[in-house]
Amino acid sequence: MHKKRKRSNLILGFLILLLALILVYRTTSYFKQVVVETTTAELKKGPGIEYKTITHLKEKSRLTIIRTKYHWSYVKTSSNQFGWVADWMINPQKANKIQSLSNATIVLDPGHGGNDSGALSSGGKMEKKYTLIVAKKVASELRDRGAKVYLTRQKDVYATLKSRSDLSNTVHADAFISFHFDSSPQENGASGFTTYYYHRRLSNGLAKKVNNQLDNLPLSNRGIDFGDFYVLRNNKFPAVLLEMGYINSERDFEQIKSPSYQKKVAADVVSGLEKYFEK
Repeated sequence: MHKKRKRSNLILGFLILLLALILVYRTTSYFKQVVVETTTAELKKGPGIEYKTITHLKEKSRLTIIRTKYHWSYVKTSSNQFGWVADWMINPQKANKIQSLSNATIVLDPGHGGNDSGALSSGGKMEKKYTLIVAKKVASELRDRGAKVYLTRQKDVYATLKSRSDLSNTVHADAFISFHFDSSPQENGASGFTTYYYHRRLSNGLAKKVNNQLDNLPLSNRGIDFGDFYVLRNNKFPAVLLEMGYINSERDFEQIKSPSYQKKVAADVVSGLEKYFEK
């Protein structure tokens, strides 16, 4: 009995050693090996620009990619340091292919804020309040689906137009969506919502997918149009601007201020993004 137990222990020990050797082999041989092709690479504690930098990586440094998430890879350096590095920091020409919303990086831009009230309703309600409400609802739904989400502002503060598009360019956003509410020269002079893009080749596909999912809203869909807006024009990544109703239209404002309308907008925008990444 004692001999059988000793033999079992030896077999178990051998199997554990074999498993450890396999894991070491996979770490050093199975995983993808890459070389840093830029002078700006940083090893981060997490998959995002907001995480602390562990160290700077020299050009031509060799890395072993263990796994990827969003546009970031968890790597082991030649000096046995572990951390996250962005794909554009390794090689700007070889970005991680994003094929699902759960792996996408999204920048949401609540229009206006702070001393910039935006358009006003007939009762003096400010556009900036409702753009932030809707953007936060969209952010919550996106995060529930695993997406990485950045907001250009998270409270009633002023953010420059440049800082908004700069954030998108910095994080290499897979989609940028700016939220607004329109205003006509005369009260009750117009109604409905519109989806705008600037760079046709870059953003028209995103505009179509999002706009198509908005058809079931209680306001009329005015379709897709070209919009010469700074946050779109200076964006290097797919970007759209949504005017989700006329704030100085009594009919539209009844919807704009309604939590149920805000919830529908959020759900439809997320659905549009899901369709967009299915491509």
